Amino acid sequence: MQTTHARRYATNAVMTTLTAACAFFAVAVLVLILGYIAYRGLGAISFQFLIETPKPVGEGGGIGNAILGTLILLAMACVVGMPFGIATGIYLAEYGAGRFASLVRFLTDTLTGIPSILVGVFVYTIIVLPMKQFSAMAGGVALAVIMIPIVARTTEEMIRLVPASLREGALALGAPQWRVTTGVVLPAAASGIVTGAMLAVARVSGETAPLLFTAFGSRFFNVYLDQPMASLTVQIYNYAISPYDEWHAQAWAATLILMTLILVINITVRFFTRQKV
Repeated sequence: MQTTHARRYATNAVMTTLTAACAFFAVAVLVLILGYIAYRGLGAISFQFLIETPKPVGEGGGIGNAILGTLILLAMACVVGMPFGIATGIYLAEYGAGRFASLVRFLTDTLTGIPSILVGVFVYTIIVLPMKQFSAMAGGVALAVIMIPIVARTTEEMIRLVPASLREGALALGAPQWRVTTGVVLPAAASGIVTGAMLAVARVSGETAPLLFTAFGSRFFNVYLDQPMASLTVQIYNYAISPYDEWHAQAWAATLILMTLILVINITVRFFTRQKV
């Protein structure tokens, strides 16, 4: 008996050490990446860099138009994608049964794994070609299509984690099913849904290929949704493949700004939903 206890204790210690080492390695890699980006990008950041538009090599310039464009594209993607994603997740978790629900779930899983460039080509075909020009609207739709399956599957899984006793208690009090879903189930699952939504935002904020086929890019400030629009990812791509060291430094700086933007969005959403989660 003592030998068995010692063996179990040793196994537990080894596995705990291994999991801690894996966690430390993952965090260390993340810190290394973030630190390297900050090291390469901080030197090129200035107030003018944040508010000016791109200029020819040797004249400075900035990414103000790309920051504004990225915010607009992300806002459009959230407005279009999140309601559809959350509604799909609610249906699959609360009402979905049978072949149709299985088909929806299968299609959602398939869309999650589709390369983003295919989404860009699809939106290019159905929006850009009929409009005969690139546009911010097409870019927002492309990002929304990528966002929907992520939000849907996360919402479904988070709702399924809500204890059945909460639903039964609300139904026993005479509440209709829709009221139980909106007033009991969704608030209980809000924390997980918010996390899934933020993961979707982080995913689409780093996409470049779909925007090359849709929003395309612009060297000027633009708020019109039927016109091409700049974005941080496309500008980073264009600067990174250029032969100029100055633009390489600006690409690193824009990458740091993009990371900071995602962090600010996550912190802001968490702050305003802290009482609900």
